[in-house]
Amino acid sequence: MTAYQGGIANFEGMDTQVFGISTDNTPSLAVFAKQVGATFPMISDFAKREVSKAYGVLMPERGIANRATFVIDMEGKIAHIEEGSSAVDISGANMACSRLKKK
Repeated sequence: MTAYQGGIANFEGMDTQVFGISTDNTPSLAVFAKQVGATFPMISDFAKREVSKAYGVLMPERGIANRATFVIDMEGKIAHIEEGSSAVDISGANMACSRLKKK
């Protein structure tokens, strides 16, 4: 998230909205958002983990979600996915957003 916050200007003017979703509870997520200085919305998927499950990143045996970055186009379709350690690198999302803007 620090990389996304640090590169938030890259997404301005691209008709994009950066936000984070976590399986952490709301108070923990608020502390984390404050620690990284997040200016974008942080959403908790703690109670039911429905979002993590729907996007196929929930690891039910561990009760957490795999790190993932999704770029969703204006029609609501997933245009790009990064999972695992590469999900914290904003270059993939930035490139995908740039491609969408050029369509």
